[in-house]
Amino acid sequence: MKIAQQKSEKSELKEALAGQVAYFRHAVFFSFFTNLLIMAPTLYMLEVYDRVVNSRSGMTLAMLTVLVVGLYALMEVLEWVRAEVLQAAGRRFDATLAERLFDCIFAANLRRIPINSMQVHNDLRNLREFISSPALLAIIDVPMAMLYILAIFFINAIMGYMAIAAALISVVLALFTERDTQPALTEAHRSAIDAQNYATGSLKNAQVIEAMGMFGSIHARWLKKHRQSLFRQACASDAAGSYSSVSKFVQMAQSSLLLGAGCWLTIEGMFPGGGGMMIVASILGARVLSPLTQVIAMWKHVVNARAAYASLSHVLQALPAKAPGMALPPPKGQLKLDAVIAAAPNSTAIVIRGVSLAVSAGQALAVVGPTASGKTTLARLIVGVWPAVSGSVRLDDVDVFMWDKAELGPHIGYLPQDVELFDGTLAENIARFGAVAMPEVEAAARAVGVHETIMNLPEQYDTAIGDEGCFLSGGLRQRIGLARAVYRRPRLLVLDEPNASLDKEGERALVQMLLALKASGTTIVVITHLSGVLVAVDSMLLLVDGQVKAYGSRDDVLASLQGKAAAPATSATAQIAAA
Repeated sequence: MKIAQQKSEKSELKEALAGQVAYFRHAVFFSFFTNLLIMAPTLYMLEVYDRVVNSRSGMTLAMLTVLVVGLYALMEVLEWVRAEVLQAAGRRFDATLAERLFDCIFAANLRRIPINSMQVHNDLRNLREFISSPALLAIIDVPMAMLYILAIFFINAIMGYMAIAAALISVVLALFTERDTQPALTEAHRSAIDAQNYATGSLKNAQVIEAMGMFGSIHARWLKKHRQSLFRQACASDAAGSYSSVSKFVQMAQSSLLLGAGCWLTIEGMFPGGGGMMIVASILGARVLSPLTQVIAMWKHVVNARAAYASLSHVLQALPAKAPGMALPPPKGQLKLDAVIAAAPNSTAIVIRGVSLAVSAGQALAVVGPTASGKTTLARLIVGVWPAVSGSVRLDDVDVFMWDKAELGPHIGYLPQDVELFDGTLAENIARFGAVAMPEVEAAARAVGVHETIMNLPEQYDTAIGDEGCFLSGGLRQRIGLARAVYRRPRLLVLDEPNASLDKEGERALVQMLLALKASGTTIVVITHLSGVLVAVDSMLLLVDGQVKAYGSRDDVLASLQGKAAAPATSATAQIAAA
């Protein structure tokens, strides 16, 4: 689905670029002098012809040579300085936006907004590199080329008008380049992203692809997308190459035509400057077109930078930064839902329909119901990662979704249905990648009954678990996720199918942990299909098609379910009712 653009009075991307204005001014300042110094070899040649050849003075030649070599050295130093200035501008631009874009990627994934994180980073890199690229330096040099036109006019007005005509031809070529390459390059950019997304998504399921012999079909489909990208890029490159060749032809012809014009004007008695001035005008005429020729040759970089700018601007406007909230005291654990209606982010399909409940601090609620009844959505609402369409989800009378998660997070324990671990050590994962306090890490591991298992590993708590915990078994992943959830005894604990991958021993440890946390004042919400953890809960909620079908104390709800176990609407809960 498309991201709904949000209008903003200011553009963060424009502000980030505006923050580099001082660097750009310095680059323009140095460019003025480098463009002046480019005339040094021309003036040297003129002086040699006019002074040295006529005077036959070796000292004059030596002094002029030393002077021009010094000017060459100065010019290269200034070129280096302006390149370094733009490099600094690019680095500062990146530093300004990198953290903000990372937050955008995180928010987009949280809200299920389709966004390619790799492409966002590539767009930022393309803009950073363009700021310090030869293409931008050539663009800066284009207005500086007017200095050469003024110099040619000073030599001869007719030759000056010829230089202007050639410059206008180059401008027209640049416009044609834009017209014929921009659509193709944009399509190639989109096709490349599509192919990259397809490859990334497919490789996540490599085991399924290999086991069922799907590699050939998947590979063929990716190759088709990849070839589409290459074809469009080739079309754009062909058009750009053609205009670049024409631009170089105009530049070369300009030099010779000016020289020929100077000779003809001399024959007609309209150019008293002599042979030296003719050659000077010819060289300056070529310099007039040099920046434009470079820009046309590197037009692909201009188009890519513009596409990256549009893409990043869209992301930043669609995912505005959150305003900092007011600091709140730590929660006590009083949970209340009032007539909550909710849908998945970026979707209009209602999942939760008017759910109301209340759980006191130190109490445990079990949420049961058939598959696709909205239990996982309810868990996400309770921990505040998804917003409600209407109604409210409150912890200690504060809207959980609006609560600053950096402030609230340490007081929340959450185990999603699909356990998500991260590349690092066991200790780092349990400690939520904050400062590792080993006594508290071990306490969390003991609470879920996994401490002895960890101690039997070669590296114990320093064991690296690999990307997404790929080196761990399903049961061990589940227990590590539980240990992370209960780390430092949170005030609110939400567990989505916590015993799905646990054996009998693990389930007993889970029940003991829940009883201990309740005794310490932790509010607990457990979503389950199995009856093993019901002994630890105080109340139950039966959710069917997003609606409350039964809610009350555990014993009352179980008694109600036992009387209705044969009914079709509640047959999915027969196992729980029989417990």
